[in-house]
Amino acid sequence: MAGNRQRAERLADEELMPLIGAKDPEAFEVLFDRHGGAAYSLAYRVVGERGAAEDVTQEAFISVWRSGARFDHARGSVRAWLLSIVRNRAIDTLRAGAGKAPKLNFDDEAILERRPAEERTEEEAIRHETATEIRGVLEELPGEQSKVIELAYFGGFSQSEIAGMLGLPLGTVKGRMRLGLRKIRSEMAGGLA
Repeated sequence: MAGNRQRAERLADEELMPLIGAKDPEAFEVLFDRHGGAAYSLAYRVVGERGAAEDVTQEAFISVWRSGARFDHARGSVRAWLLSIVRNRAIDTLRAGAGKAPKLNFDDEAILERRPAEERTEEEAIRHETATEIRGVLEELPGEQSKVIELAYFGGFSQSEIAGMLGLPLGTVKGRMRLGLRKIRSEMAGGLA
């Protein structure tokens, strides 16, 4: 077993994928060791909660285990493919949780009333409302524009990192981001009028 692990560690990500497709646990473990931290970090930046980020990361890697043979080298790197799976799962998690108010019973309400209010309640409410509005506008953008903006602002990636992840020229990423941000500004300004 240790020999298989060492052999897998010497392989490039692209070489691991056929092994993962064949359900090789050592290859999968190496992939997780290489990219699990970045996957969790991205999930956490998108969903903003540790438990949810752990769930998103786990679901993404389970999906990779099940569909490792579907990786297409021509469409980009393994890391970009994996992080796009994580990003999509994280966004799905956010969408699934949107609009679902927690159900409170009488005791829960009493506990909440006794809890001290946070210092910046109004500021937090405005920030949350703005983020919700921006996410709504992002859904209206063409997919290629919303993808680069989400990776930059919710994923925390630089434009050059996004270009590498998506296998696009840097100028294309900058152009898509510029067009998308222009549309967001226009929509947000229209909402204030």
